[in-house]
Amino acid sequence: MANNWAIAIGVNQYQFFQPLGCAQADAEALKDFLVVEAGFFQQQCLLMTDTSPPLGDRSTYPTKENILLLLEDLAAACWQPQDRLWFFFSGYGINHNGQDYLMPIEANPAHIEETGIELRALMQNLQLARLDTLILLDINRAYASQANTLIGQEAIELAQELQIPTIISCQPEQFSHESTELGHGFFTAAVLEALRSGNGKTLDDLERYLSLRTPELCQHYWRPTQNPVTIIPSRQQEILPTSQTNHRIKNTTALSSKEILAAVPTPSLHSNSHQLTAHTTTWNGVGEVGGMEEEISNYSSLSPPATTNYSQAKQTATASTSIWKPLLWWGVSTMMVIGLLTVVFLRNQAGFRTVEISPAATKTATDDSDTEILPVLPEVARNNKIVKILPTVPPPLQNNQIKPPTVPLSESAKRQQALSDLAKMSLQPNQASDLSLAIAKAKKIKPGTQGYEQAQTNIKIWSGMILDLAKNRAKQRKYATAVAAAELINQDQPNYPQAQAAIQQWRQQAKQYVANTTLLDAANGLIQPGQASTYNRAIEVAKKVSPGEPGSEQARKSINKWSEIILQLAMRRASRGETKAAIATASLVPEGTSAYNKAQQAIEKWQNRKPQK
Repeated sequence: MANNWAIAIGVNQYQFFQPLGCAQADAEALKDFLVVEAGFFQQQCLLMTDTSPPLGDRSTYPTKENILLLLEDLAAACWQPQDRLWFFFSGYGINHNGQDYLMPIEANPAHIEETGIELRALMQNLQLARLDTLILLDINRAYASQANTLIGQEAIELAQELQIPTIISCQPEQFSHESTELGHGFFTAAVLEALRSGNGKTLDDLERYLSLRTPELCQHYWRPTQNPVTIIPSRQQEILPTSQTNHRIKNTTALSSKEILAAVPTPSLHSNSHQLTAHTTTWNGVGEVGGMEEEISNYSSLSPPATTNYSQAKQTATASTSIWKPLLWWGVSTMMVIGLLTVVFLRNQAGFRTVEISPAATKTATDDSDTEILPVLPEVARNNKIVKILPTVPPPLQNNQIKPPTVPLSESAKRQQALSDLAKMSLQPNQASDLSLAIAKAKKIKPGTQGYEQAQTNIKIWSGMILDLAKNRAKQRKYATAVAAAELINQDQPNYPQAQAAIQQWRQQAKQYVANTTLLDAANGLIQPGQASTYNRAIEVAKKVSPGEPGSEQARKSINKWSEIILQLAMRRASRGETKAAIATASLVPEGTSAYNKAQQAIEKWQNRKPQK
């Protein structure tokens, strides 16, 4: 049965290109969706970003060597014909001498052929692997554009030639953009919307949604239009596994495990008992089972089977019975007597404790000691004719007498246990999708079974950790990823109302942040280098961002920076002897900016100078 694979690559911090802001988040979000919602196995969804964790001893840092080596190893050892593969790349792409290249993190525009990944070779190798591949490329970046080159044109031709479903973020003559407010590129944001809303089950559905939604997002956030390019050999081809497919894949995995177990040679009866224990512990992972089998093995080795005739066995059995019968009855009688004495002793001890705690109860506990240890028939209790049953010793006192009080775990101990259980599942505490996956697994533990109480405690802790991650993202103005994380908290969790309130707040803040960012972009567009008045007008526009609003810190930094530039222009004119021009320029520094006091001091100094001849 075909397996589902995904490789998500997102590069932000390029060494020779201007850094990107959302490529890593794009790759992480797509990988999270495929694992949490689409049912892909965690170990078959591979992430390669600036900060992605290693796969065992293998680095996932998105260099050319690491990317190509990973693809080579998967093709050689893991992939089977007809396996489904999602290949996603978000970063820079360059067309050089008519060929498209994907730019890994160390790619150098001066040495494209040596440091870039040739797209033709990549797609041809994927076709040779006979995979059911879907390629998603977000590579049309403005900062990587070169004169008279159209990145993506060869990719379109290759997809048509090789019949590989491919979606590119925009037309070759357009540029792909990202939004810090969304936390994603517009193309990836539209892809995620389509998948989460159920509009991405087939390539045809996905193409229809992206062709409408991507330009809508660009318009909404005041960015140039993007129109994705989709190459679809088969329009009704399903790109996500169905629930039945997932079930079959899980069954296949289970069968493979059984085949592996069956391939291990079974130890002979005369093998060493310690060897048997070692094998048992390895496969089952349960120490108690191994210990039990060791005892059985030891017993078998010490007591080999002996042959006896039937008459001998019968005589031995008869003799043993005659000897052991009296001993057996004596032992049973003794145990019963001891048991009754123990009950009486415990009851009296409870009575003594009652005397110490409440003097008023002395008479009740003493007078009724005989009544309590005698059985009361149901009819006596109903008619209340023979004896009046007095209150028994309070249950808490009895429990304290029998077993010591349990000390509840502290919150920090509970959290440490939850983190330990998370690590056992190879899941990360700083990934909301991993925490959501852990919660889903814990919910499968049924009430009354072993581990249920611990699972419920873990669910509560993991749910709180998801909300904490979302809050941290919101503080960094990553509202889209904050909302996405908070939406993983289910209605049955205690912090669900808090998460929903936070989501509403972050959505409002996101809108305000977009508006303020747009305002700052407009202010920045007014500036003409060397003209102090344009900086002054930009400051007045930026002042419309109110303090405390999302984006206000950025506005304050821009205002102070521009005021310093105005002052520098004034001082430059003063150094050339243009005192009047310097004073006029310095007067443009608005009050309340970091350069205002220095500008006023400079104006006073220049006014005290002798007038120009």
